[in-house]
Amino acid sequence: MAESEKSNAQMLSAEELRQKALELQLVEMQRDDKVKAREAKKHAEFVDDFFRKHVGDKERDIIRRVVMKAAADGKSEAMVYSFPSSFCTDSGRAINSARPEWPTTLQGKAKEIYDLFVEVARPHGYKLKAMVISFPGGMPGDIGFFLNWEAPVG
Repeated sequence: MAESEKSNAQMLSAEELRQKALELQLVEMQRDDKVKAREAKKHAEFVDDFFRKHVGDKERDIIRRVVMKAAADGKSEAMVYSFPSSFCTDSGRAINSARPEWPTTLQGKAKEIYDLFVEVARPHGYKLKAMVISFPGGMPGDIGFFLNWEAPVG
């Protein structure tokens, strides 16, 4: 077989190449759909956990470890919890504006963690501040709770 005949026999037609490209796109779309479905399921489980379950020993232990690690690193503040601003009754506006009534906008585990702070940590001199920590599209995204144990000034 001549060299030019070999290369023509190995070369795909334009139609075959388009078909292969479409098949690859379909496989990629199916993979993306599976990833999105897994992420949607994970998000639904997170929302359910946030609004229906209570702060457990595991979460308390994680918070404790985060605080101890920050203190060991010489810090006097640590982000101990985060959640989507959409979980606040006002989508995080009171927190973003630092309004004193921001705790009344909390729901689910965020409210429970705030209540635990008031009951357990505040009497021991800790402070808690809530801040918007991300602004996707210029709008409040996630909220972070920051526990502070800095000595009072004065």
